[in-house]
Amino acid sequence: MAMTFAEKILAKYANKKSVIPGEIVTVHPDHLLTHDNTAAIIQKISKELDEYGIFSRQLPIIVLDHVIPAASEKTALNHKNIRDFVKKHRIKHFFDVGNGVCHQIVVEKGLALPGKLLLGSDSHTCSYGAIAAFSSGIDRTESAALMLTGETWLKVPQTIKMELNGKLAKGVYSKDLILYIIGKISASGANYCSVEFHGDVEQFSVEDRFTIANMGVEMGAKNAVFMVDDVTRKYLNYLKVDPSSYNAVYPDINAEYQEKLSYDLTKISPQVSCPHTVDNVKPVSEIEGLEIQQCLIGTCTNGRISDLQIAANLLRGKKVHPDIRLIVLPASKQIFEDALQNGIIETLVKAGGVILPPGCGPCLGAHQGVLAPGERCLSTANRNFKGRMGCKDAEIYLASPATVAASAIHGKITDPRREMKK
Repeated sequence: MAMTFAEKILAKYANKKSVIPGEIVTVHPDHLLTHDNTAAIIQKISKELDEYGIFSRQLPIIVLDHVIPAASEKTALNHKNIRDFVKKHRIKHFFDVGNGVCHQIVVEKGLALPGKLLLGSDSHTCSYGAIAAFSSGIDRTESAALMLTGETWLKVPQTIKMELNGKLAKGVYSKDLILYIIGKISASGANYCSVEFHGDVEQFSVEDRFTIANMGVEMGAKNAVFMVDDVTRKYLNYLKVDPSSYNAVYPDINAEYQEKLSYDLTKISPQVSCPHTVDNVKPVSEIEGLEIQQCLIGTCTNGRISDLQIAANLLRGKKVHPDIRLIVLPASKQIFEDALQNGIIETLVKAGGVILPPGCGPCLGAHQGVLAPGERCLSTANRNFKGRMGCKDAEIYLASPATVAASAIHGKITDPRREMKK
């Protein structure tokens, strides 16, 4: 029986020869990701943990990244409870404050690999499809049960095949591509589907693929995945991952898809997602000139070294507009160190950028960079829901690092290609 990527993975982890869309399967994932919400998860099962302990000290990956450093006594206590839990149960994969955003850490540390199954108590766990893993978000109750038992159930998703044809033009990036797709398919267009990306994908680095897979959930997808190719293997080699530690999984040629979609990349221009839904996407040309007060470059979507380099290239020798606050968050400590070493941080700071510690920062609106009523922020993050950055009366626009950097210079939304011509 011919199967898609998702069907093959779930059949393997359910110990079945084949599965079909809609089937419920019991699986034992390789890892469970949690972050600051670990405190709430373990609180649900405190009695069971005392009696039975955790299923495996290898299963959890815990990263403190959402509100770091702690911004209140309550947060500090949550962090302390998590550290105590980690020590008591000798959790192997624990990354304390300052290491970076959870999704970046999982990939960077080689914990997500091709053909593996990872689940996480964060909706953007789908990011690991960038390196051909099946990864998806689950809720806290499911996470608690998984931590105790090592197993959970999943429904086999339908699959959408997306063909990416042609090459993106100069000044157009992977963020523009995924915003364009979400604008076309809608925020619910891939509900509970696995999305496979095919076609001219060799132009996309793993960092590009990370941005695209990360936002799969913004069109409702259960997971979003690029297949293993030379780009993947080169990246894993850079991480010093032993090739024998993973097995690439590919869909069968005659696999059945719920839908097949094709996109001409040559026709895509810089895109902006407008308030208050991610699928409210417009070409930058339609809203160019709109005044903004804050710019954010970073988060799990666009906080990698290539993103910071793009911004630095545009900002080098220039100054952020006096009415703009430019906030920059490297996605991990390693990225921060690399950006320091090659002068990117210096360039961004000299231009007027404010560097925050590697973490989620303003993205979730809990601290650092919260907006005031009536303010607008242009961000490289993945969500622009009302109140997302801490204020229900503010507006969030989403764009690529290039568009954000160019806009920071002018104090208004600007097509980055204008700056590239100078």
